[in-house]
Amino acid sequence: MGYFQVAHGRISHGLLPTPRQSSFYKGKQNLVELSLGEGKLTLHVCGADKLWALKSTLEIPLAHIAGVRADSEIARGWWHGVRMPGTNVPGVLTAGTFYQDGKKIFWDVHHPEKTIVIDLHDETFNELIVEVADPNAAVALIQNAR
Repeated sequence: MGYFQVAHGRISHGLLPTPRQSSFYKGKQNLVELSLGEGKLTLHVCGADKLWALKSTLEIPLAHIAGVRADSEIARGWWHGVRMPGTNVPGVLTAGTFYQDGKKIFWDVHHPEKTIVIDLHDETFNELIVEVADPNAAVALIQNAR
């Protein structure tokens, strides 16, 4: 379900989410693509999610990652905080910047069961909550890189 790509001397592991069943999402392969290189984790927001999240790329130094976990429950609720800017259609999509419990959180999730949470320190965002094809593989990839 993933792939490795070598570009500019870096090895990237893309984690591809399952395409949505609706006709709007048919053919869309990527919501968030993860890559590692030069001591950083890069999250590439792909497809229409760039519009919904109002962001296309996030780069996080590996040293600023406090933890990572697969967590489907965090994305199942209807309240994700105050959206600024972003998109929230309960049960369908949460994407963009949200403020909740004093934290600034970046979201890009359609399918809660494919959600990972990346806890950060010394960054603009306190957490990144994103959808990937294989949450366990994504967690292992990030943990092994730190």
